[in-house]
Amino acid sequence: MSAETTTAGGGSGGPFGSAVPAKGLRAGILDLGDSVMLGLASTAPVYSLAATLGLIVAVNGNYTPLILILGFIPVLFIAYAFRELNSAMPDCGTTFTWSRRAFGPWAGWLGGWGVALAGIVVLANLAQVAGQYLWLLIGDGSLAQNKLVVTATGVLFIVFMTLVNYRGIRLGEHVQRVLTYVQYVSLGIFALAIIVRIAGGAPEGQAFDLEWFNPAGAFADPGAVVHGSLLALFIYWGWDTCLAVNEETENPSTTPGRGAVISAFVLVAIYVSVALLVMMYATVGTEGIGLGNEANQSDVFLAMKDVVLGPWGWLIIVAVLASVLSSTQTTILPTARGTLSMGVHGALPPKFGEVHPRNQTPGFSTQVMGAAAAAYYVAMSILSENLLSDSISAISLFIAFYYALTGFACFWYFRGTLRGSARNLWFRGILPLVGALILTAAFFISAVQMWDPAYGDTQIFGVGGAFISGVVLLALGVVLAIVCRFLPSTRGYFTGRPTAAASTPPSSPK
Repeated sequence: MSAETTTAGGGSGGPFGSAVPAKGLRAGILDLGDSVMLGLASTAPVYSLAATLGLIVAVNGNYTPLILILGFIPVLFIAYAFRELNSAMPDCGTTFTWSRRAFGPWAGWLGGWGVALAGIVVLANLAQVAGQYLWLLIGDGSLAQNKLVVTATGVLFIVFMTLVNYRGIRLGEHVQRVLTYVQYVSLGIFALAIIVRIAGGAPEGQAFDLEWFNPAGAFADPGAVVHGSLLALFIYWGWDTCLAVNEETENPSTTPGRGAVISAFVLVAIYVSVALLVMMYATVGTEGIGLGNEANQSDVFLAMKDVVLGPWGWLIIVAVLASVLSSTQTTILPTARGTLSMGVHGALPPKFGEVHPRNQTPGFSTQVMGAAAAAYYVAMSILSENLLSDSISAISLFIAFYYALTGFACFWYFRGTLRGSARNLWFRGILPLVGALILTAAFFISAVQMWDPAYGDTQIFGVGGAFISGVVLLALGVVLAIVCRFLPSTRGYFTGRPTAAASTPPSSPK
């Protein structure tokens, strides 16, 4: 592997002179449009709305649009942290690399573990949904209830998307573009059908009311606001994929950061707009297609599809299926590149740092991430589908952990530059720090909620299964880090012995 380095900013020395190892990835293949598309696709917007909107409505009722905006605020602040850190160190390791530079090797290793862990666990969820939705489209849909068929189909989807990522970033981008068009066109048709029905006078609907955005009304129940905002956090997660492919993007120090911020704003606009339309048509009631109906909460779009689209209701199934498949591919992307960077920097065995010479992709890392996700999905499906569901609920802990770590890393790494300008103070200091503090609070609030044995579908030793799953999986990262500390191939990362990939130390920001 080449030990050649590139610098932040793409020029000699970059803005801060921070050297980034050249890993052999295909540089400059993606532009700003590709970056934004990856950021949007990674969040699985159609599926995220379908699966989460009913849950937020159950807690916050008509204040759901406001909750979606409140949940967006810390995400936006962390997006700025990603942007600023990427401008100095456009390394595909993202949180791993930046946390290491800010706080040292242990923080970096655990940050990388948080990214990989969230990806592996959510892939199990995406595979399950993809398997179910494919069979909802075929025949009478009864096979969607067959556990063996759904699990086998989900594993095949993971294998296929792993192969797509393995074969090259350009193939992956083409597949992603098709899936993105399918889901957004289908969602657009669904939204247009709702508008037509509302304009025609939906008899059971409700009129738009500015009260839905009134903080005073929403905060009458602070606990509900916190709960709803935590749920909203999950639907925004994923835009950071465009940062993980920074080394394969034009102008790696600037374009991915812009893509992240743009995709974050586009997402909140989509979520709030669609939520408003659905609320106005279906209402937040507990009967029929009402969003407050418990029978609809696992997928509000599935409950509405026939009423809104009639014989074309299958379109929304196609939209959700395209959404989860798209997210499956773009979830493997950052996890594989994160472990690639960890391998290059010596935090994982060198095999992880290998790039396929022809495909110019993280060959071994991509295969490992796909295999790990498939193995986890099969193991959880065999042990308990309820435990699988609870482990998926714990994803909010992993997201809050590595997003908060990135926010703190941004504040600390740039601490010497904050007085240089108002821009530095806000975008490198105040906003990332506030975002990190909010997400740290979200982490502990989520953990307390998950401790309750009534939370989720399982309990272990009188404690909620989601809490146990989250703590055990995060603790596994500590164990693996300790193992790597003593492995001959990786202990140099922890002891400070220079590696070939990191032979040019970064300078401090000026």
